[in-house]
Amino acid sequence: MSALSHTLSDSVVITRRNLIKVKRVPDLIVFATLSPIMFVLLFRYVFGGAIGGLPDGISYAEFLLPGIFAQTVVFGSTTTGASIAEDLQKGLVDRFRSLPMSRSAVLIGRTVADLGLNAISILVMALTGLVVGWRITSSPLEAVAGFLVLLVFAFAVSWMMALVGLLVRTPEVVNNASFIVIFPLTFVANTFVPLETFPSVLRTFAEWNPVSAVVQAARELFGNQPASAPVPDVWSLQHPALYTLIWAAVILAVFVPLAVRAYLRTATR
Repeated sequence: MSALSHTLSDSVVITRRNLIKVKRVPDLIVFATLSPIMFVLLFRYVFGGAIGGLPDGISYAEFLLPGIFAQTVVFGSTTTGASIAEDLQKGLVDRFRSLPMSRSAVLIGRTVADLGLNAISILVMALTGLVVGWRITSSPLEAVAGFLVLLVFAFAVSWMMALVGLLVRTPEVVNNASFIVIFPLTFVANTFVPLETFPSVLRTFAEWNPVSAVVQAARELFGNQPASAPVPDVWSLQHPALYTLIWAAVILAVFVPLAVRAYLRTATR
């Protein structure tokens, strides 16, 4: 068996192990879905009436849901770091080290399993969105592309969080450290309000923030960006899907080798 096929085989086993854990600990999926549902309902019915500046022909529900999707998959990716830190803390990595298995399979299996959790969260949010008035007005192929853009970016962020989990090694600290970085990234963006409402400095940051591009790409692919909406004057939002994929590729190119190297150092201690 080649090294690649050996790694893939071991990764499938680890992915299955992580998904079985979700089945046996349903609290993980319950709390992963309750939070986005809460955000949808709060922003739709509590803050929605107070937020203006939306393009003509679009409801706040249609503006909001792509932003909630993006925020949820980014926050959901922090599960990767916390789970890896928990496995380190409980000595599970030491057990993996004693087995004749690919070292990188542990990280691949973890990130792929968390990608599945993010997909479930998106499904739950989409159903909730339909209840509160959100609709997909584009073609089925464009809608699928919108969900794929969200998941590709989430997968890339998971590898960032994997490195954090390996370096910090405490689930609570991983969550706190991730929150400090991810919270401003998801809120200083076009997630919940139009960028036109931002002060100039924050607006410049938000325009080039990859989260803004993810949200913009999702809105366009779901048909939630009406023709009457003003055309963005920055390249990142004129080509949001491409900009998102560039960011995802750069993040993976940087953090996959760093995370694998950090895991190898940890596993050989």
